[in-house]
Amino acid sequence: MTARKPVPLKIDLDYLRQVLVELLEIPSPSGRTDHVQQYVGERLSALGISSTLTRRGALSACLPGPRETGADRAIVVHTDTIGGMVKRLKENGRLELMQVGTHSARFAEGAHVRIFTDDLDRVISGQVLPLKASGHRYNEAVDLQGVGWEQVEVRVDEPVADEAGLRALGIDVGDFVAFLPNPTITPSGYVKSRHLDDKAGVAAVLTAFKALVDAGVTPAVTAHLLVTVTEEIGHGASHGLDPDVAEIVSVDAAVVAPGQQSRENAATLAMGDGVGPFDYHLTRNLAAIAREHGVDLVRDVFEFYRSDVAAAVEAGAHARVALLGFGVDATHGHERTHLDGLGHLTQLLCLYLQSDLVFPEWDAEPEGDLADFPSLSVQPASEEGPREGPIGIAD
Repeated sequence: MTARKPVPLKIDLDYLRQVLVELLEIPSPSGRTDHVQQYVGERLSALGISSTLTRRGALSACLPGPRETGADRAIVVHTDTIGGMVKRLKENGRLELMQVGTHSARFAEGAHVRIFTDDLDRVISGQVLPLKASGHRYNEAVDLQGVGWEQVEVRVDEPVADEAGLRALGIDVGDFVAFLPNPTITPSGYVKSRHLDDKAGVAAVLTAFKALVDAGVTPAVTAHLLVTVTEEIGHGASHGLDPDVAEIVSVDAAVVAPGQQSRENAATLAMGDGVGPFDYHLTRNLAAIAREHGVDLVRDVFEFYRSDVAAAVEAGAHARVALLGFGVDATHGHERTHLDGLGHLTQLLCLYLQSDLVFPEWDAEPEGDLADFPSLSVQPASEEGPREGPIGIAD
């Protein structure tokens, strides 16, 4: 059967906005993600897509394709966010924090938080403050205080002044502390919030799957969705992937900062990150799809970065891997992106899901004869194969 040519699909931006804000409002620091996974499962169910959950909390779903090749693809996103955990109950009735995920205490200062006790009906609010928080008391010493998790504490919004008072509230070491996102979408389309990484990515992927369902389009290749819950602590997609998956595309925040090409109003194709280059063939294929259909896509590389696919590869995934992103300014801080960039990313995902694998026949099996590998289509090589001297260089 001849594959259907990919076409741009109608993107439900109202759905994207609603799902994004609702995701942001669900606290989900790594280690406490049951609620957000239930939400994603319910959203998938509303689209007619069933899902399952692994023991470790990863959610798996699938849009079936014609399955002619014997190989599938997977889109991977994560719902867990950076956050905190109670490290110590302090003698002054405040809390010392341990970070969950990698982020600076500089951006925690002033954050409103929720403290989750083991009593599910008791959630206590608070705020992260530097140890020297009063200008009228410390004067210039406020500006001289260092930055670090040992330099901040949580002021609990209850009348408590000692460790015993904290325990009476039900607070104990190991309780999760979630940083409130305070999401705002401006009239010009900017989205400002903590935890856009990766809840904006989840919203974009759900919107792409919805676009295919609404249009009655069958993916060219069976498309799995894996929603992980430990990306921020490095485990990510280390489990839960179907063994038939030949291509994995992670969707995550792209770094908007000096020296980077990523933009808030465009999609980003990462060519490499702190773990190494992404798959040569898959990245070029994604770039070609975007170019053919006018999707605003920029290429970038990220130095201090890893994603779900890093964990997948380290765990032994036998697949090509790539990373698509939405541009985020001030990642893991006071984050901001733009609806235009999320729209471009969503459309590119729709087009990718309608396209075939990079090498449909070759990738149908996990391995094959070297002579059969179709590398000539993307990387120059001698058709005669190996001989004396480097391949492709004239005598």
